[in-house]
Amino acid sequence: MALPYLEAVLCFMILMYIFETYLDIRQHRALKLPTLPKPLVGVISDEKFKRSRDYSLDKSYFHFVHEPVTILMDTTILYYKVLPWFWKRSGELVTKVGLNAENETIHTLAFLAGAMVWSQITDLPFSLYSTFVIEARHGFNKQTIWLFIRDMVKGILLSMILGPPIVAAIIYIVQIGGPYLAIYLWGFMFVLALLMMTIYPIVIAPLFNKFTPLPEGVLREKIEKLAASLKFPLKKLFVVDGSTRSSHSNAYMYGFFKNKRIVLYDTLIQQCSNEDEIVSVIAHELGHWKLNHTVYSFIAVQVFSH
Repeated sequence: MALPYLEAVLCFMILMYIFETYLDIRQHRALKLPTLPKPLVGVISDEKFKRSRDYSLDKSYFHFVHEPVTILMDTTILYYKVLPWFWKRSGELVTKVGLNAENETIHTLAFLAGAMVWSQITDLPFSLYSTFVIEARHGFNKQTIWLFIRDMVKGILLSMILGPPIVAAIIYIVQIGGPYLAIYLWGFMFVLALLMMTIYPIVIAPLFNKFTPLPEGVLREKIEKLAASLKFPLKKLFVVDGSTRSSHSNAYMYGFFKNKRIVLYDTLIQQCSNEDEIVSVIAHELGHWKLNHTVYSFIAVQVFSH
């Protein structure tokens, strides 16, 4: 007797959706509370609290629409066995264009290309609404429609460049892996993760944003002094033009070993009233480094994926 794997997966997906929706409803109710929590009274102004509350509620309402649509599409695709059907059709398409459908790599790439197109089409309305309605309504969106399209096209092109060699490598490992398949795949994904963490900020991120060195001055001196006090091996300080897309502000760090860099969003510099506020944000990020949070998270991901 065949086990009902499909039905079990569908039930698990639906139960997870119900549980997560229950948590979202509780969070939504908390967001609707009209007054500040007591610990924040006097720390955050009523005006800032109202703006933050309105923005969070808008995103929450959007989430309650997006998630049911997503789970409905996913369960429908699985229940009606759309993926096996599309696998067969992608093989036929490969044959029609004169390629060898028996080549597992070519066939898989055709299948994934179709899946990517489907994903882009179905997610596009939600991305547009989130960016040009919700973010714009609250004054965060700075992106033009042409910049949005350009970023999307760049993302697709990157997938077309990086995807095939990664997929080909995974298929090759599956074909030769034998009893050690899980170990080989884990090793490959571990190396790939390290490689992407290395090349993303240096090669990929500059394709979307402009990074310029932080000029000499009081702010740079204070950040360098903070880094030195924590023995953080700071090599470079950059400012990224996040204001071309959003007025949200942030800062982050990257780099391995003794080659660390810190990146400030230009919006962070614009919105903070003095250098000490900016340095406090950097202190938060350096706290993660000092306490090895990034390393622990990376190790946890590798352990669970294995």
